[in-house]
Amino acid sequence: MLELHFTKDFLSDSVCSDFNNLNQLNEQQFVRLIEILFQFLVEPKETERFMQQLSEFAGEHGMSAGPLRNLMKSVLLVPQGALKKHLTADQVKQDLLTLGLNEDKAAHFSEQWGVHYAVLSRLAIRQTLMVNQLVDMEWKFGVTVGTSEIQKVSNIFLQLKLVIRKGNSTENVYMELTLPQFYNFLHEMERAKASMECFS
Repeated sequence: MLELHFTKDFLSDSVCSDFNNLNQLNEQQFVRLIEILFQFLVEPKETERFMQQLSEFAGEHGMSAGPLRNLMKSVLLVPQGALKKHLTADQVKQDLLTLGLNEDKAAHFSEQWGVHYAVLSRLAIRQTLMVNQLVDMEWKFGVTVGTSEIQKVSNIFLQLKLVIRKGNSTENVYMELTLPQFYNFLHEMERAKASMECFS
């Protein structure tokens, strides 16, 4: 099994053969293909344009569009995994060499990874934050003074109502936290805020 930084999952033989097939491209073809790839990674909503560019590339170089698309699916595994694992350009290059890509092509790909990494990281964070956007929050503190079974309880709790935007609609999420849970929640929110401020 291959030792890779970008994934711990088992990769099929077809993925390795796709990287070997990339070696058959000349330098100009490879550079153009990687340019198309990174343009798509920077603008992931432009799927139609990406497919069109791949079809045009295949036509210009006497290739079949279907196998080229499959090859690009394999190639996309590397930057997608590298982004999740926050890999450096050197780690990406090592993975590409392990997958069978030759030295020059691996160097060009990892160089492009280094150039685009900051933009791709910001996009990934923005996309993660936009999945469930917090629109509003209401909260109430309360104290359980006693119950019919126990005379004195005096437990402090916090009730939260979060209004979350999911697509075009909003959803109310209700939570009840004990005081230690609330302090833990508050600590996590402060860490998230600090992280967001680093990227803005």
